[in-house]
Amino acid sequence: MEKEAQEAIAGAQPSNALTGSVAAPKKRRPQAKTAPLPEHRDGMDLSLLFEKYSYDVAVSDQSIKSYVSLRPAAYPASYRRTSDKKFSKANINIIERLENALMRGGTGKKIGGHVIRTKGRLQGKKLKVMHIIEKAFDAVHAQTGSNPVQVFINALENSAPIEDTTRIRQGGTISNIPVDISASRRLDTALRNIATAAIIGAFSNKRSISQALANELILASKNDVNSYAIKRKNEIERMARSAK
Repeated sequence: MEKEAQEAIAGAQPSNALTGSVAAPKKRRPQAKTAPLPEHRDGMDLSLLFEKYSYDVAVSDQSIKSYVSLRPAAYPASYRRTSDKKFSKANINIIERLENALMRGGTGKKIGGHVIRTKGRLQGKKLKVMHIIEKAFDAVHAQTGSNPVQVFINALENSAPIEDTTRIRQGGTISNIPVDISASRRLDTALRNIATAAIIGAFSNKRSISQALANELILASKNDVNSYAIKRKNEIERMARSAK
């Protein structure tokens, strides 16, 4: 009986013909669990910026409204995967566009009386820039008691120039003429000036870049003339008026 049982087991299990050993039965892999939805991943609420601030804000400037993306994301980072498509910037979260504007290198030129040389310390440092903006928004919330996203939107609206000048050649003379600015360029100019103001404010200064950014956002949201972005906007529009 024992011999018959051993033969039955050997016939049921595959064996190695060379060694005569019986291979162990293969174990089935457990099925992969379905990934949790993004809004419930690790208990993170992705509908709030930095898990603190609401995206439910108002954009009163109708010109730039269609270019201000407020798609909810806790830590916005798309890494410009859609950069090959036209007007793809309009679909990028506006906070991420501020991050991209801050990740600039040193120009080596004097801007606002200071030579901007960041030595590339912010280039490619997405996570570092996120923490800078988070600290700046915390400071804005502590000083104003308002939603810092709304303060940021107000700063963009106030610091976006309406008209600019362009250089044309007529015969042998070159002159500047005033032109209207597209909504996309208005937003780009405002973001660039706010980011530049933050870098200038922290250049050779004990003040950190997050404090400089918070100060610039508050001043620009109040349309204060001490804001660098407001000064640049007024200068651009003044040159356009003088060219008429």
